Amino acid sequence: MTGRDVMERHRSLGRPFDAAGIRSFVREEGSGEPVLCLHGVPMSCFLYRRLLPELAARGLRGVAFDLPGLGFADRGPALDYTWTGLGRFAHAAVDALELERFHLVVHDIGGPVGFELAAAAPERVLSLTVLNTIIEADTFKRPWMMEPFAIRGVRFAWLRTMTRPTWRALYHYAGVRNHRAVPRAEVDAHLELLKRVDGGRSFLRVMRGFERTVEKRDLYASSMRGPYPVQVVWGEHDPALKVSVQGEQARRAAGLDEIHTVPANHFLPEDQAPAIAERVAALAASASRG
Repeated sequence: MTGRDVMERHRSLGRPFDAAGIRSFVREEGSGEPVLCLHGVPMSCFLYRRLLPELAARGLRGVAFDLPGLGFADRGPALDYTWTGLGRFAHAAVDALELERFHLVVHDIGGPVGFELAAAAPERVLSLTVLNTIIEADTFKRPWMMEPFAIRGVRFAWLRTMTRPTWRALYHYAGVRNHRAVPRAEVDAHLELLKRVDGGRSFLRVMRGFERTVEKRDLYASSMRGPYPVQVVWGEHDPALKVSVQGEQARRAAGLDEIHTVPANHFLPEDQAPAIAERVAALAASASRG
C-alpha cells in the first residue's frame, strides 16, 4: 500500500462539508458528547485517525476536520490563513456540523485556532485539552525545520526538498518517538495530503499567517482559563515545542499544578492516542459532574 492509497482510504472514511463558503472534510466516529480535535501544521485531520476510535471506545464522539489550505479543504490565495481567519472558519465549521457544545482538543497551531474559537464562543466549550501548542505567541520562534517555510525567497525551495525521504527523516526526528507505531505508507500519506492540488503553496500561506503579537498572547492565555476545565497533555520528548518551555507556558496560563506528559515527540496523537483519549475522557467526565 502506498501513501496515496492510504490518503484515499482516509477520504473514504469521512465526508465533505461546507462552512463560510469553504469546502472542507470531516471524519467522525462514535456517539455521545462531541470531542472536536483541531490539527496544526503541516498536518490535517488525518493526524487524529487513531484518536477518534479511542474516543469512541470511551463513549465519546470524535470529530476532526481539515483547516483551509490543508488536507482535503479548499486552497487558494484568496483565503484568510491567519490564526484569526482560521479561527473564524472553525467557528463556522462547528455551526455547519451542528456541534452545539463540545469538548475541544488542540495541537500545534490548532491551539491558536482553537483559542480563537473558544474566545468567540466560550459557552460552547465543555472542556479543553491542550497538546504541544503555542500560548505566548509574541515570543514564539518557529523551530529550525519549519522556519524556512515562512522565509521569502527560501520557502518554495525548502518545500521542494520535501520529497518522501526528506519528509520521513523530519517526521521521525520531530514527529514520533516510536517509529514502529506508524507504517511508512501512513507517514507518506501526510506528505500526499500536504502537497495535493497546489504542491503545498497554501501550506506556505498558513505558515506566513502566524500572528505573533502581544494581543494574541493575551487572548490565548485568557482562553486557557475557562469557564471550562482545562488540562495540558504534552509529548515530553518534543524537540520543537518543548515541555520545559511551551509546555510550562501552557501550564502557567491555565493556572495548573501539573502537565500530563506522555513518552512522545511532537505528533503525539500518532503513537499515544490511547493515553490522550484516557485524559480527554477523564476530563469530560469531571466536566459532566461539575
